[in-house]
Amino acid sequence: MKKLYYLRKQHQLTIRKLAEHLHCDYSVYSKYERGEREVPLYILIALADFFETNLDFLLGRTDFSKKLPEPRRKK
Repeated sequence: MKKLYYLRKQHQLTIRKLAEHLHCDYSVYSKYERGEREVPLYILIALADFFETNLDFLLGRTDFSKKLPEPRRKK
């Protein structure tokens, strides 16, 4: 997944450091980045939270990388 590589490089992280944060093996995460293995939903959610982005950006469905603000509640 190109977006995973892009975000990791933008945050100056190694594959090993990011894999440690996600509690997964280095080689498994490396396969996620190269598109050789499907990324489980719980890992995608953890990545979106870690990088403060949204799932649509990670999945390549949008170029908008930031989470949308919560809607204001009427008082």
